[in-house]
Amino acid sequence: MSKRVRTAVFPVAGLGTRFLPATKAMPKEMLTVVDRPLIQYAVDEAREAGIEHFVFVTGRNKAVIEDHFDRQFELEETLEMRGKTGALKELQRDLPSAGHTSFTRQQEPLGLGHAVWCARELVGDKPFALLLPDMIFRANPGVMKQMVEAYEERGGNIVGVEECDPADTASYGIVSRDEGPDSGFPITGMVEKPKPEDAPSNLFISGRYILQPEIFSLLSEQEKGAGGEIQLTDAMQTLMRRQSFTGVKYDGKVFDCGSKLGFLTANVAFALDREDLADGFREELRELGLTGEK
Repeated sequence: MSKRVRTAVFPVAGLGTRFLPATKAMPKEMLTVVDRPLIQYAVDEAREAGIEHFVFVTGRNKAVIEDHFDRQFELEETLEMRGKTGALKELQRDLPSAGHTSFTRQQEPLGLGHAVWCARELVGDKPFALLLPDMIFRANPGVMKQMVEAYEERGGNIVGVEECDPADTASYGIVSRDEGPDSGFPITGMVEKPKPEDAPSNLFISGRYILQPEIFSLLSEQEKGAGGEIQLTDAMQTLMRRQSFTGVKYDGKVFDCGSKLGFLTANVAFALDREDLADGFREELRELGLTGEK
């Protein structure tokens, strides 16, 4: 029987250079889609999936993330005095329980694989979820919950994937698959940014993983790869020769909020999903001539 996935790792040490100057003094993970920071969406997704321990791999100028997941007594007192119970309850609901968050530093920008390796002492010898906060999803149930269900059935390592336009495979890590249902099929290989004519499929890795702890020893020995960084994909390809990897083509859509276009699109999509905003926002879009309506 597979060990339960109780821990999630969130790599949040990146510099966010694509969003300068907005991210000069503010972590990119604190950029908001509507009124919630990107990191909050990822944590919400993990909590829905039954995750209990949240490990943040941070860097310099990221202390505000730690503050976000802490209580602010003055703010809570002010909200209570002003009778803003709805906002107060929302803050309290979003807060992880005491002792359920851990923070460690990635002291050098050596890539995603190195960031994951930095969490090894906090994760220990148990399987863990890995969520890249840049990637947020419209999915019900959440993508990680769908992946945990596949893990409980199959064990091993799980990778969330989504279809892209076949012409765009050179922008993604692409998996090759064996036969099986979309909810859980064997992954037979991974290729980083293949040309369309060389791509084994159009299924791209979308920033959600469940990994076995053996990945840490591989990362500790992993040589630098593309961009002079320690690449997680390289270590996963090695681990694939020893353990099973299952792909989950989840029910949902990803927004890459590490890009300006993806971030803006996510704001529109999530605003239109909100009952308190959708009608008014649609009207504003109509006034701008962006809905195709007259």
